[in-house]
Amino acid sequence: QVRLVESGGGLVQPGGSLKLSCTASGNILSTIRMGWYREAAENERELVAYEDNGGVKNYADSVKGRFTISRVHSGNTAYLQMNSLKPEDSAIYYCYAYSHIQTGMKAEWKDSWGQGTQVTVSS
Repeated sequence: QVRLVESGGGLVQPGGSLKLSCTASGNILSTIRMGWYREAAENERELVAYEDNGGVKNYADSVKGRFTISRVHSGNTAYLQMNSLKPEDSAIYYCYAYSHIQTGMKAEWKDSWGQGTQVTVSS
């Protein structure tokens, strides 16, 4: 199994910044994608950003130019630098990973999710 642990959420004023961190652990052979989704009250979970192996990145239109995703060289830690935060960015942010994992005698591809970290943007 894969465990994702997030940190870095909190309360910030509009225009402020936060940096989220996520580390994946477990029987991971490789992780080809890590990213962040968010879920605001009464809304569906939506993609914020992801980064694939090789450095290909994708962002939601609503965060382009303000948020930056990055991964460390080993590939199992991801960060989300969030600048110029707006009240509409308030949500629970979930880390996501798509990994090749060892399960007993076999290997399989698996989607994994963290438990979420709250981000609140308010004055």
